[in-house]
Amino acid sequence: MTSHAAQQPVSSPFSTAFLANPIDEFNRLRADGPVHQVTLPDGSLAWVVTRERDVRAGLVDERLSVSRAYAADNGYRGFALPPALDANLLNTDAADHLRLRRLVSKAFTARRTEQSRAGIAVTAELLADRIARNGGGDIVADFASPLSLRTIGDMFAVPEPDGQRFAAWVGAMVVPDHPAQVAEAVDHIHRFLIDLISIRRTQPGPDLLSDLIAVRDDEDQLSEDELISLAFLILVAGSENTAPVISNGMLTLLTAPQQADALRSDPALLRQGVEELLRYAHPNQMAIRRFAIADLQIAGTLIPRGATVLLCLTSAHRDPDRYPDPDRFDIHRTPVGHLALGHGMHYCLGAALARVQVEVATETLLRRFPGLRLATAASELRWRTSWRSRALAELPVRTS
Repeated sequence: MTSHAAQQPVSSPFSTAFLANPIDEFNRLRADGPVHQVTLPDGSLAWVVTRERDVRAGLVDERLSVSRAYAADNGYRGFALPPALDANLLNTDAADHLRLRRLVSKAFTARRTEQSRAGIAVTAELLADRIARNGGGDIVADFASPLSLRTIGDMFAVPEPDGQRFAAWVGAMVVPDHPAQVAEAVDHIHRFLIDLISIRRTQPGPDLLSDLIAVRDDEDQLSEDELISLAFLILVAGSENTAPVISNGMLTLLTAPQQADALRSDPALLRQGVEELLRYAHPNQMAIRRFAIADLQIAGTLIPRGATVLLCLTSAHRDPDRYPDPDRFDIHRTPVGHLALGHGMHYCLGAALARVQVEVATETLLRRFPGLRLATAASELRWRTSWRSRALAELPVRTS
């Protein structure tokens, strides 16, 4: 095994061309080699892993930690949350991670997730009714975003007016008008959660937050910061990550009408089709950043201790060594085995809920609107693109 750390040049792949078409740029990067040292837009250094077998291995490699405690000074660490919001599953490994996951799993059960399907379906029909009345709309603003927000809000029993305020804060955190708006939005969400937890302590119900509080108060195995941080993670990740899958997925289907017609004519294909949408159209281009806890080798390249390692999901999902004809969207592709929802210890806790939402949303839109079509050329659509993610900013459609 050879070491290439000394010879390998530092590249800056995240250019204007990348923002215009990141898939082509990731394909080029993967063809050039399995590991690249890069400069990120903020000037920090990272190592990008591009090939599916190495990305899959990296997701379970105990030498790669999500804890910032192992980060070197010049590496990418991600947005620094206040300490009370930082003690969550995305920033812990090993025993602490397993403890938190085990406790949260007691509240985040498969039964609760499946029970939410009926409520998600009702919300999807109501949102579709509005699109039908208007003869069209924006799938992002009028369907995908409110569906995911309502789903998480219902699991936490968030009152509707508070849900609207929460939606505005999440939007400001993800797509801020100015840099200071991110910290302002986080502060609003933090205070909102403190107040909501206080209310649930005196007025518990059958909701997920009440169950998390019971784990904290009755079993005393969660600290208060861990409780707040977990609630923050579930609310924000659950509302922000699923909506882009729905909207990106609908664009994929609208530009592949034969695949959409196949799903309409055979609903039994839906679950398989959703798995292909997760591979093909998932917005997250990178897994959460990791840090090397010691010098290590990835695909023959030496990664120094403390370095930031970015496991590129988009590149892995377009790797021809894993997926035949990977740039082709194919709902008949089996087995899928994608990494969109993670792999190993950090597999997405809300994976089942995300799948239910995407299944219900896709089925509802295809069934309700057999003549659904884009209201503008695909090339004119606006995207929210960064080196980390690619999600539609809008998806205007007509119903006939």
